[in-house]
Amino acid sequence: MSQLPMSDRHETVLPAPDGDVMRRLDAAAAASDHDRRAAIAAVVADHPTLLEGWARLAAAVEDPIERYAYARVGYHRGLDALRAAGWGGRGYVRWAEPDNRGVLTCLARLRDAAAAIGEQAEVERIDAFLLDLDPDWSNDLAAD
Repeated sequence: MSQLPMSDRHETVLPAPDGDVMRRLDAAAAASDHDRRAAIAAVVADHPTLLEGWARLAAAVEDPIERYAYARVGYHRGLDALRAAGWGGRGYVRWAEPDNRGVLTCLARLRDAAAAIGEQAEVERIDAFLLDLDPDWSNDLAAD
């Protein structure tokens, strides 16, 4: 990704997710190991544009292909949300804005799942994309 001068890079902040839905997602994520995936999936089924839901669903599964699939959906939903918020394919989407964390976490989960299945070119592309979106990006930010 080419770097634009700072003055040419606007910041995009996604709209805040619904607080009641986030509380429901938090409760689902706190479910027992046996029930967690199904509980999170139920929230995502009711709210398929909830980026945090896709990120948590990807983190709730062990199988790298399933993790990859959930993170990939979250990534694409995230691109849709960014475009709807005025992002034109460039500009900052910073972790410091809590409402941006869902899309950035989906990207980090996708990168990790790509690494698990040996997709090194995708890992490198996502690493570059994350740094382009937020030059202060650190892999510790979206750790499981």
